[in-house]
Amino acid sequence: MVGATALVVGATVVTATGQAAQAAPSPGAAVVINEVYGGGGNSGATYRRDFVELANVSTSAVDLSGWSVQYASSGSTATSSWAVTPLTGTLPPGASLVVGEATGTGGTTDVPVDIDGSIAMSGSAGKVALVRSGTAITGCTPKTGAAACSGLDAVVDFVGWGSANDYAGTEAAPGTTNATSVSRDGAHTNTASNAADFTLANPPTPQACGDACVPAPPGPEARTIAEVQGPGASSPLAGQTVTTRGVVTAAYPEGGFRGFYLQTEGTGGGRDLSAASDGVFVYQASGALDADAVIGNFVEVTGEVQESFGLTRVNAAASDISDAGEDFTPVSPVTNPWPGADAQRESLEGMLFRPSGPYTVTNTYATNQYGEVGLAVGTEPLIQTTEVAVPGSDEAKAVAADNAARKVTLDDGASSNFLASSFSRTTCAGRPIPCLLNADQTPPYVSTTAPVRVGAPAAFADSVIVDYRFDLWRFQPTSPVVGPGNAGSPVVFTDTRTPAPDAMDIGAADLKVASFNVLNYFTTLGAETEGCLAYYDRDDSGTTVRDGCELRGAWDAADFQRQQAKIVTAVNGLDADVVGLMEVENSAALGEQPDEALAHLVSALNEQAGAGTWAFVPSSTELPPASGQDVITNAIIFKPASVMRVGQSRALGTQSEDGQAFGNAREPIAQVFRKKHGKSEKFLFVVNHFKSKGSAGPFPGDEDTGDGQGASVTSRILQAQALRDWVPTVLDETGTRAVVMAGDYNSYTREDPMDVLYDAGYTDAGSRLDRDDHDDPDDPYSNPYSYSFSGLSGSLDHILVNDAALALATGADHWNINSGESVALEYSRYRYHGTDFYEPGPYRSSDHDPVVLGLRATAKR
Repeated sequence: MVGATALVVGATVVTATGQAAQAAPSPGAAVVINEVYGGGGNSGATYRRDFVELANVSTSAVDLSGWSVQYASSGSTATSSWAVTPLTGTLPPGASLVVGEATGTGGTTDVPVDIDGSIAMSGSAGKVALVRSGTAITGCTPKTGAAACSGLDAVVDFVGWGSANDYAGTEAAPGTTNATSVSRDGAHTNTASNAADFTLANPPTPQACGDACVPAPPGPEARTIAEVQGPGASSPLAGQTVTTRGVVTAAYPEGGFRGFYLQTEGTGGGRDLSAASDGVFVYQASGALDADAVIGNFVEVTGEVQESFGLTRVNAAASDISDAGEDFTPVSPVTNPWPGADAQRESLEGMLFRPSGPYTVTNTYATNQYGEVGLAVGTEPLIQTTEVAVPGSDEAKAVAADNAARKVTLDDGASSNFLASSFSRTTCAGRPIPCLLNADQTPPYVSTTAPVRVGAPAAFADSVIVDYRFDLWRFQPTSPVVGPGNAGSPVVFTDTRTPAPDAMDIGAADLKVASFNVLNYFTTLGAETEGCLAYYDRDDSGTTVRDGCELRGAWDAADFQRQQAKIVTAVNGLDADVVGLMEVENSAALGEQPDEALAHLVSALNEQAGAGTWAFVPSSTELPPASGQDVITNAIIFKPASVMRVGQSRALGTQSEDGQAFGNAREPIAQVFRKKHGKSEKFLFVVNHFKSKGSAGPFPGDEDTGDGQGASVTSRILQAQALRDWVPTVLDETGTRAVVMAGDYNSYTREDPMDVLYDAGYTDAGSRLDRDDHDDPDDPYSNPYSYSFSGLSGSLDHILVNDAALALATGADHWNINSGESVALEYSRYRYHGTDFYEPGPYRSSDHDPVVLGLRATAKR
């Protein structure tokens, strides 16, 4: 390591602008990253703080003013993920300089620091860049991309270590632990290859330069909040110590934010959205929140201006926060409509804001983890692009742009992770792994009596703070919202639950059919099967199968009863005569009696609905051998009092080998039905479950191309083609005209696999006949989609009909009982929180919403 070197009088100083340009990173760089340590303050660490050490390997002093050290996580791809620590001062030749980053509670030794930062770095892997600019790196990609961040002209040196997806040279430096750093040798060898130049150091050896490198900073300069914010995404004063004044508009003494918001006195109301913001976050790294940080107080703050993952803030100690008196003009909330462009939103960052007009819930998936609710401006949730537009089309791009313009996240004023868990045996201290760490806490915005659901109106009763964290624009309450009572919530949500499918949408039907994915209904339990591993609740009791075996459902009998109670209530609540089910245990594939799980479900349905209400269609003899089938299967149940089977059950069982259409999906099954009493037309009821989007199948084109269809689109196209070709053969053999094809097609409405079936003459009854009528008094908030993913609504579940069946159709409805509900209500999340959210009703019985179609017995003449 290089020790501190006194500044040589008269030495030549090479400035940032005067230094000879080098290709980044270059063996000829004057200043290099000499050592990187991210385990500071962690368990097992020697040092209490992360650090990055720089070394001047040239013969001239280098002025670091305007430069920065930047960090991103090992796998990050978003350009907004680079955190910045500005540099200042002059680094003499042969000297090293230590940039201190985030501190922790572990460790025993302080790091000698020349420049203070606050970036939390990983103890095992990450990316650090020395940049000839104070602006966060942007417009680049990982190493395998077209423009790697490590190759940007502004990058002087770059170190990727561990599993980093970018690095200098052809390979990253080795991964570290909490006790080790990566470091160059004593000669600072620099071949611009991280793997060759860096080895592990245990212990790390930070060597600071002291006053010879970094002169004492000047005193703080008085600045307005608008000057601190600046006109762009980053503060022009980052790294400088300033004094500013404002009115406290929000305070977060608990919950992890550790700070409060200030707004320039007298500001608010209608606003010029091209102006710099008049609000800023004041961060206190330690200690109790200052006593003057009370909403409505006028305070003065002195601290360093920082950019923290896109949020401009002033980092101040309690001793640097003081009451500024009572002679000030109060602030008011900004009253502009929520702007759709990031540049205009920057004008509001940190300011008090009163949302106006309609907002709609669009995302509840992370509500029970982070206490946040995705919102969409307007009366509709955000929509999957391929639900309403051809993949990759200009129309799809317009939908994506509209989604971005309408999207904002309601937060809870805290940084709590209510689902934090650990696989560390030390952390879990004898508890089963993974153990929940915060299960005594209750997330806000989750309720069984006042549910927050996708598609529900969100009415703002109070003002919020415009905030930017974790790559999202957010509305923060002015104080933390705490569950389960949700005191302090600025929003009132409308309860949009319905007790049954919408009879008005379904129409005057003689029969009803439905499609329902029941989310891994398994009667074979993980607790009773060798090798199975579980997820655990707050009491360390298993809830669902995690890994280690073929099973997918409930862990033990108690979990299964909770799951089954919800499914039974949901299926009976459909009031359908024929139901196609997906994700039912394939008992035969598990070496058990065929249809064993299905028979168990029908028995439970009849126990609630009455003996003999339901029956099931037995597995077809046309299925391939059980060894060639998936562990989940499709199934058909029906009410023998209203419909009757005609002929035997059918299956497409000749396309299940590797390399064939259904080698990676569940075989389609079918049964001909007719109304039991009176004159009626027969119809062929088909149940499908195509390959999922999550992983690539074996066919060319199965990789995710980024057009919105996900992975395995070729597999799903082949499955649609095989289905298209098979169904007519069954019609001919059974003398049937009408076809009703239900299922989870894992394809949104405008995607290529669906086009195969549309071109064959089928109509999607759900998208055509579910009217989404907001004037319907029985269901004014109908959401005509069956699935919600990443805050975008669309239908993966469809009931398709040919022309003969369309002539019988009376209407359709998506019964929104699952996809829009918080996952906290699912049986699989039983006792994950301090409040028990489980109820045996239909809501969140699965992750897919069922679709119901009404049929006449005969076509209209």
